[in-house]
Amino acid sequence: MATIKDVAAMAGVSFTTVSHVVNNTRPVSADVRTKVERAIVQLNYVPSAVARSLKARATATIGLVVPNSSNPYFAELSRGIEDGCARQGYCMFFCNSDDDPAKQRNYLRILQEKRIDGLIIASAGDDAVLASSLTDTREPLVVVDRNIEGLSADLVQIDHERGAYLATRHLLELGHVRIGCITGAVATAVSAMRVHGFIRAMTERGIDIEPSAIVEGDFSAAGGQEAAGRLFDTVRPTAIFACNDMMGIGALRVAAERGIRVPQHCSIIGFDDIELSGFTYPALSTVGQSVRALGEAAAHMLIERITGAVSGPTRRRVITPRLVLRESTAVFAGPVNAVLCA
Repeated sequence: MATIKDVAAMAGVSFTTVSHVVNNTRPVSADVRTKVERAIVQLNYVPSAVARSLKARATATIGLVVPNSSNPYFAELSRGIEDGCARQGYCMFFCNSDDDPAKQRNYLRILQEKRIDGLIIASAGDDAVLASSLTDTREPLVVVDRNIEGLSADLVQIDHERGAYLATRHLLELGHVRIGCITGAVATAVSAMRVHGFIRAMTERGIDIEPSAIVEGDFSAAGGQEAAGRLFDTVRPTAIFACNDMMGIGALRVAAERGIRVPQHCSIIGFDDIELSGFTYPALSTVGQSVRALGEAAAHMLIERITGAVSGPTRRRVITPRLVLRESTAVFAGPVNAVLCA
């Protein structure tokens, strides 16, 4: 691989002159610039980003850590962050923690060794050790989607509680009373907020919630499929609120397997409004906002910190969700269909 000294030798100039041409740090004559640029092309010289970042004390890179890259929600979120960074001239290092706090902490150490300019993290659950390890970080930090208890950092997230409330209220307004709820892992703050929204909507209508009407999933389609099966075996709901779209898709699957027509026999609504939810059959009603826009907002907030455009106290941006009504919810047609009781 060619070095800056190789370029200087071919162009007949000093390597400091080559550096000035590459980095535009000092004016050089047009003739010298032409010689250097010709040598760079002929030698296929690539300037060292590491050396330049050490001098500039900036790398124009940010780190992103997500808990589950196979979940379309985090794929869309990552794309939004990447797009937001690219527009401002920043590159992104992407790390997937697999919901493993130990793997997450290891990635954070590696990213800091890479001298990133800032960090965006969607936490793998509530991790006290993670909060402690991030407290003294020198890089600007934005937390997205899941709050990290005990950490003071800029935060971008959707209003989880209100979104769940809107989804459940929609089912109630359609005339449903026997409504099941599929949660994510109960240990996560996101699940707690969404379940709270479900309970608030039901309580406002004076509806008692059977303990078996709230079942735990794991934010995956398979988890939603298994949890919906338990609901159909016990509660026999006429409607289901799934705490994310992937579990809603799993619920659609088990309904189809059992001959339960959606929405004629059972309405199903999800949460997040991932792109895939509009392509299921029937198309899944949901609640949320553009996931990419959420990622772009996180990138914008981080770059404001990196560039010094914003300083001072941490900020909290909570995005208001909206109902996205499609084909999987409908007015309650009467007594529970016999197919649910089979």
